[in-house]
Amino acid sequence: MQLSIDLTGREVLVTGSDQAARQAVRRYQAAGAVVSRLSSPQGGPFDGPLPERPFLVAAVEDGQPGWDNLLDRCRAAGIPVAAEPAAGAPGQVTLVGGGPGTTELLTVAATKVLRDADVVFYDRLAPYQELPSLTSAELVDVGKKPGHHKVSQGEIEKLMVESALAGNNVVRLKGGDPYVFGRGGEEVAACVAAGVKVRVISGVTSAISVPAAAGIPVTHREVSHMFTVVSGHAPLTAKEHEHLAGLGGTIVVLMGIGTLHQLAAGLRRAGMRPDMPMAVVERGYRPGQRTTIADLGTIASAAAGCSNPAVLVIGEVVRVAEANRGHAGAAADLDRLAASLLGS
Repeated sequence: MQLSIDLTGREVLVTGSDQAARQAVRRYQAAGAVVSRLSSPQGGPFDGPLPERPFLVAAVEDGQPGWDNLLDRCRAAGIPVAAEPAAGAPGQVTLVGGGPGTTELLTVAATKVLRDADVVFYDRLAPYQELPSLTSAELVDVGKKPGHHKVSQGEIEKLMVESALAGNNVVRLKGGDPYVFGRGGEEVAACVAAGVKVRVISGVTSAISVPAAAGIPVTHREVSHMFTVVSGHAPLTAKEHEHLAGLGGTIVVLMGIGTLHQLAAGLRRAGMRPDMPMAVVERGYRPGQRTTIADLGTIASAAAGCSNPAVLVIGEVVRVAEANRGHAGAAADLDRLAASLLGS
């Protein structure tokens, strides 16, 4: 059971060492509480007078002995005691996969590290709209759009490293998974080169989740036993088109609207039949989600009004989804509902 309490103007006593309690203090202040601090149990069992009666005591698990006496006395006096985790170790970077853009697909590990962050550098494809409810950290937008990089990749890596070296617990929040066209490998390398501790928390990749949102399985028994994930940022070579056309299975292209014409034409030249079904799923899991279905020969004109973020799916699995009217129909209903809510 989860309970929410309005702490605006309420007195909250946060116990625990300054280092361990720093994020709990920030969280309660962000919730509007008037925070007071008790950083040490005086080196042993607390036997002094209780602080002025607070509305709530937030006990940070800092590993110091001697807090139990105080907390037992607070409980006996009818003062609620909330257990709070200690802040994460400062001076480190965690790369976090944020999934396809909805907080419902954030992992448990992702929500924990966001809660414990001092600074969050986030992308536009990450679920950044909900960040104020997930963390009290400083939020820094380093999002990049096709053809326009607000902050270059090199600058992002420099900011992450400098912030960690300054003693912050840094989270780099990215859309999808950091290691699936997310340049996570480069960011890890930058941290390692600077001597900064770094770890990676995987995310739900849009290569699988966005087709699923439209009712399209990337594999299906006796239809497709493999799928290939391709970046759509740059046109493929003739040899790459030949390899893709000859592999069979399902082809999933991320952020491929800009190269859709070249992709469809190249696959046809490489021998893929023009009636191969193809889908474009725009804005997966976001307001305005839309699915456009055509075939390889007509997709360029059918998707003329489509835009990124989008996932392209090529293969017989698209036909499987069309046949599964229950699931695909539900996805279409959701698309129409989202469009109506946006007034389109």
